[in-house]
Amino acid sequence: MSALSVPTTSALPSSELIPSSHPAVVKTLSRLSRPSLLSLALDWLDERNQDNTAPYLAEEGNQDEDEQDLYPPASSLAELREIYTDLQAQKGSKRDVLDRIIEGDWRDGITLYQLAMADMQYLYDHPSSQKWTALKVVRLASGGEQATTSKSIPRFHPATFLRNLQKEILPDVKAHYNLDRHPTLPLLLLRIFIVESPYNTSLALSSKQATTFDASKTFYVAFPDDSPYVYVSLNTAAGQPVSRSDNKSLRRLTLEGIPKAFSRPRERYKFESTSLSTRNLDALVALRGGGRTNAAGGGWSVYAEEKKNGGDNPLEIQPRSRTPDSDIDELQEDMPKPKGLKRRRKDDARVVKRRKMLARGRFGNTALPDDGKGIERLDIRIDDLFPANAELVEDDELLADELDPGVTKKKHSGRRSTITFELDKNDDEDGGEEWRPDIRLTFTGQHVFAGIRELVEAGVVDGEKMPGWMTGEEGVSVGVVRDGRVKGSKGSGM
Repeated sequence: MSALSVPTTSALPSSELIPSSHPAVVKTLSRLSRPSLLSLALDWLDERNQDNTAPYLAEEGNQDEDEQDLYPPASSLAELREIYTDLQAQKGSKRDVLDRIIEGDWRDGITLYQLAMADMQYLYDHPSSQKWTALKVVRLASGGEQATTSKSIPRFHPATFLRNLQKEILPDVKAHYNLDRHPTLPLLLLRIFIVESPYNTSLALSSKQATTFDASKTFYVAFPDDSPYVYVSLNTAAGQPVSRSDNKSLRRLTLEGIPKAFSRPRERYKFESTSLSTRNLDALVALRGGGRTNAAGGGWSVYAEEKKNGGDNPLEIQPRSRTPDSDIDELQEDMPKPKGLKRRRKDDARVVKRRKMLARGRFGNTALPDDGKGIERLDIRIDDLFPANAELVEDDELLADELDPGVTKKKHSGRRSTITFELDKNDDEDGGEEWRPDIRLTFTGQHVFAGIRELVEAGVVDGEKMPGWMTGEEGVSVGVVRDGRVKGSKGSGM
């Protein structure tokens, strides 16, 4: 008689088996390389994981029957570990290792825990396979408004958090949770796998269709240490089809349950957008982590460094012997004055040195090509007021000169004074029509700000007149610029 399955509110157990021939098992394991497969198999053979990753071993009295198999089972875990250790030292194809895992040592099936470990291994091998969005966990006041207190980081206890999160999941949906510590970053990664079934037994996974394990039903949540931010991956992997609307709804409801799982009586939390999305977890840890670089982007990063002498202090009043600015001034004094229309060559050593020092002053120790903290996309919309009066007058005068060179007109030279600018601004506010052109800029590449820094060093971008948001000091990947600053960010990224 088959076991009776009853709808329940509990999560899917990690020991639940999936047939080895299931398309999702083959697809998940096939994404890994041969070294990753062997390393994963050795992790499955660890003594601490045997409750959820036990392999198929030979039983006493059945040795003769098992010897006829293509992959004869081992008699102990130690023997099986020795086999996979020897395979690491040998050359071979990935298919041989995959067949041995599926048809040999784990022929009875792969558990949900093993499948989660395989997904995590793929994430470590391909760090840019997921796009992460940083969200800030803010505390709500009693009236429902956001609290302004700085002590708003909620306590995070994994077991309690998962138990509370499971209560927020719909009763006709089951989820499997797997927590793992990132090997190199101060992060705790949570993998959430959602199944549309009211059962938490093999009946929920009985479907042979690969859609049951669709990539859109799996997403990750990263919890950085000592930080009020959470990184959420809600997109499918690169090359995967767009998820269906029902899957999006399930994941949206799960995302809404995360701040509720943090909440306690008289202590409620919610998510707040940070306008920062990237595929680089290192960049998120640097910009939205628990370190000092959250409020020190671009050229301000020199004040966030931890040095033996205490680092650079912006409040230090003792004069220094040399600074980058003094070096630039000396270079300007030493450079001969241009005579007539002659210009200094762009490849002159002094010019190149000045550009590099100027880039160092604007970017500090950030935006380096090999720092591993690159943001691959920056979307900016310029919402500044167009100075219509000044530009139209200058254009009219230039057009008149071209039409009638003999007519001399009084031209405005140099910058407009502050008083004139304020008067024109007041005229626009009183009766003039304001026009804000819709200008959208998109920077793409492996490391956007490192590319801008190289353009400054090459003389393509003027480092002195360049706005601050082009140096990365705003700490956002999407923003609206008004009056020269990213709206709502104030340059601190907090």
